[in-house]
Amino acid sequence: MFFEPGFSWEVVGDTTAYWLLFKGDNILTLEDKGQLSLPDIDLDQLNMKLARRQYLGRMDGRSCYVAEFTPDTVAPEGMSFYNLRRLLGQIPDDLFILAGKAYQILHWGRTHQYCSQCGAQMENKIDERAKLCPSCGLVNYPRISPAIIVAITRGREILLAKGINFQGDFYSVLAGFVEPGETFEECVQREVGEEVGLKVKNIKYFGSQPWPFPDSLMVGFTAEYASGDINIDKKEILDARWFTVEQLPLIPSVGSIARRLIDWSVQKNLS
Repeated sequence: MFFEPGFSWEVVGDTTAYWLLFKGDNILTLEDKGQLSLPDIDLDQLNMKLARRQYLGRMDGRSCYVAEFTPDTVAPEGMSFYNLRRLLGQIPDDLFILAGKAYQILHWGRTHQYCSQCGAQMENKIDERAKLCPSCGLVNYPRISPAIIVAITRGREILLAKGINFQGDFYSVLAGFVEPGETFEECVQREVGEEVGLKVKNIKYFGSQPWPFPDSLMVGFTAEYASGDINIDKKEILDARWFTVEQLPLIPSVGSIARRLIDWSVQKNLS
C-alpha cells in the first residue's frame, strides 16, 4: 500500500474513493469467518448520513477520506462497528496506521469545531492541515500528545506492570505523557520514579509509534535498573514485578510498541 498525505479537496474525476468510516470511536469493519478487515465500499450505495468528513490524501492512486456517521447509524448487513484497538494485529500494519491517522484527524475535527479564542465556527484551511477561524484568524493544528514508553531491564529480568485502566489481566512496560518543558529522558526518569519508585540509567532511544487513542505518539526507550525498591503508585498501577524472560505473564498483542520492547528484551537475554 502506498499512501500520499494530502489536505486539498480539489479532487477531480475520481469515482473510486476509499473511505474509512467511523461511528464515534468505532470503525466500520467486515467480519468473514472470524477474520476482520476494512471494507472497500461505494459510499453512495450505502445511503447513510454522515456527520463530518475529512480528506486524507491518496492511497494507491485513489482519493482517501475519513468520515463519521451519525450516532443512530446501524451497520450494513455483514458489517459491524469495532473499536480500532481490536484491529491491531488483525489487519496489515500499514492499513492500521492509516486507520489510526484517519481517526486522529476525525477526532481533531470533532473536538475543534469552534474557535477557543472567540467562539466562531472554524473552517478547514486550504493550504495545510489546519483549521482557521474566519473571525479572529486563530489557526489550530491537529493535536499530538507525546508519551514515553520504556522497557527497564535488570540482568535477565524485565520490569512489567499492570495498569489500573488495563482491560484484561495482562502486564506491560511503563508509559506516561511528557510534561511541558520536559525532555523525553527526563520524562522516563520521572514516570519510573512516580509509578514504581525506581531509578534507571543508560536510557536509549528505541523507536516510536503513532497511538491514536486518541492522539498520542509513543516514543520508546530502553533503560537499565539503577537503584531502589518497587513502590507502586496505587492511583495508576495495580501491580509491578520483575519477570524473567522465561516466565513472562500475559503481555500486549503483536503490533504495539509495548510488545516490540518486550520482544527486544527477550531476544537480548536469550541471544
